[in-house]
Amino acid sequence: MIEEVAFEGVGPAWVVAGDTDFPADPVRGVRLLPYFDAFTIASYPRERLFPGRASERALSPSGQAGNYPVLLVDGEVAGVWHQRRSGRRITVTVESLEGRGVLLGARLRELEEEVERVGAVMEGRVELTVGVMRVGPHA
Repeated sequence: MIEEVAFEGVGPAWVVAGDTDFPADPVRGVRLLPYFDAFTIASYPRERLFPGRASERALSPSGQAGNYPVLLVDGEVAGVWHQRRSGRRITVTVESLEGRGVLLGARLRELEEEVERVGAVMEGRVELTVGVMRVGPHA
């Protein structure tokens, strides 16, 4: 069962009935979400999760989410990423966008930890590149 809740003046939102205990502090951190992650696909309104250039870079022309794996910074899409495997070597390329996509200091260290997690899951040696991703969307 679901129930309607008011959400930051945006209009109605829906949650699992009774699941209205939200944290007081804003979401913080860096995450790499995979293709078609449920969080990106189900989040509305899109402009809150995909602000500014993120909507142009990470959504399809029709506004569909999931065709690119995304870089999430403090709860917003701040870039896209891709991994390529060759033997045990896994190259992860992250294209960050302006604004929250700036990866310096602690945020860069958090990204490096996320990339290490990709390597652990895929049982390979990872190499991180921060730059333009030249791979197209998932078909």
